[in-house]
Amino acid sequence: MPYPYLHFQGHCVDAMAFYADVFGGELTVMKYSDLPADTPQKIDSDRVMHSHLALPDGTRLMASDFPPGFEGDPHKAVSISHVVSDAGEGRALYDRLSDGGEVIDPYGEKFFSPGFGMVRDRYGTHWMIMTEA
Repeated sequence: MPYPYLHFQGHCVDAMAFYADVFGGELTVMKYSDLPADTPQKIDSDRVMHSHLALPDGTRLMASDFPPGFEGDPHKAVSISHVVSDAGEGRALYDRLSDGGEVIDPYGEKFFSPGFGMVRDRYGTHWMIMTEA
């Protein structure tokens, strides 16, 4: 099953901790500086080499920082769609993700869903929160 893998420019640990707070689940983080000394990828950096958020529903969200000195493209062409069964739950998630972010489409009833909204969160990740019809 495919899972989203996000890339950040030095704020992965903050973003993933935020997502763990919003969605719940168990977060594991490995920084470049955590690698064994004889690993070619070892860098003296607190940037995240790999993180994994195991969500309560069994899905996963993974992410890392680009290594120092690498420019990366921001998350412009990808949105993460998160479907919930209750419009109230969808509203709560949307509101949390919107805090400090940018509203793209306000959450509310749409012709295809009792609750749908799109937001770019404070870390630049695009989200589509939708309640099942």
